[in-house]
Formats: sequence, structure tokens, C-alpha cells
Amino acid sequence: MCAGYLIWVKWHQSNGAYHALVQINYKEKQMKRWILVPVALVIALASSVASAAQGDWLGRARVININPDASSSALSLDASSETTLELDFTYFVTNNLGLELILATKKHDITAGGAPVGSVALLPPTLTLQYHFAPDSPSFRPYVGAGVNYTKFYDINLGGGTLTVDSSSWGGALQIGADFPINKQFFFNVDLKKIWIDTDVKTVATGATAANFKINPLVIGVGVGMKF
Repeated sequence: MCAGYLIWVKWHQSNGAYHALVQINYKEKQMKRWILVPVALVIALASSVASAAQGDWLGRARVININPDASSSALSLDASSETTLELDFTYFVTNNLGLELILATKKHDITAGGAPVGSVALLPPTLTLQYHFAPDSPSFRPYVGAGVNYTKFYDINLGGGTLTVDSSSWGGALQIGADFPINKQFFFNVDLKKIWIDTDVKTVATGATAANFKINPLVIGVGVGMKF
């Protein structure tokens, strides 16, 4: 209809200036429409994902790979790399600060000088204080964190029952990661943590310390999360 309207003006006007003016107005309207399209898309995207704010809870489920950076004062001890599931919950104290509690457990095979000596299971709940740089971003929400972990050692089977380890330990933790929103409730997550864990290996018969054992894993996680 617009093209027909312009032709009708050309036939019935003796001065072509009016016809040209109509064409310019038509083009300006089209340009405005093309400009409004990406603006509308941005607004729609921003409204389709929910931003985290003070008082919000986030929950995540990750598949994690635990890579010990093991060393010991004696016996040349090492721990196996393992893969398991991890759950964590984050509470936003402010719009940018969050407290995250990380929960996972896994049994590791232990070697001494490359020879198997048994296994130990670790339960290291870790609490970190996170800073979220862009909690309201529609596409990329990076964060860093630092905190403390308490590790519980259990299901200890070392040296055929002749060796054991301390029942628990305390250590530091560092974290970096990012959330990638999918919609108002769900998001993808990638996460990298360094956790410091060490214990003393002792002889069961005398209780004497045979070696200090540092496990200090690097934990790489990928998963999904949701906002409550």
C-alpha cells in the first residue's frame, strides 16, 4: 500500500518535491522500525532472566573432578583424582555478596611411592564468601570467593589397618566461577576451586606420626542451578 500511495502522488502532483518528501518520511519510519527491533530484543532478553538480589537463594548441582596436588613429609604419598557430584547453596547477603556452602564427598585411593596402600573417604563442606560482579547480567555473571573448609576423614583403610589419619582438618579455600542464565529460574554454571586439606598419617599401634599428608585438591565443576 505504501508503494501504491507514492505512485499516486507522483501522477497527481506537478511538483516532484512533495513526492520526494513522502519517500524520505517513509524511509525514516523504516529506519526507526529497524532500530527498534534490536532494542526490543535486548529488553525481551533482559526481562526473560531473573537477576539475583539481596535475600535470594541459589542452588546448584555440579559434576566435579577432584585433582589432588598431593605431597607428604615422608612415604611419598599421593591421592587419586576422582569425579563425583556436588551440591551447593548460595544466599545473597547483599546484591553482590553471597555466602555459598559446598557439599560433596568421595573416596580416594592412596599410594606410597606409587604402590597402593589403601583408601580414605573425604567429606569437605566448604563455606565461601563470594563477590558477584554482575548479578543482574542477562548473559554472564562472574564471581570470586574465599573461605574455609572443614574436612572429615572417614572409611579409612590404610596399610592393611596398620595406618590411620586424623579424623578431621581445617583449611582455606579459593573460588572463581560464573553463571550463565537460561531463563528466569535456571542457569548453567562453571566453577573452579582450590581447597587446602592436610592430615597426619599415624601408626595405629603407637599413634606416632609417620608423615604429614597434604592433599590440596583443585576442583573443577560444571553444572546447572536454579533460583529459589
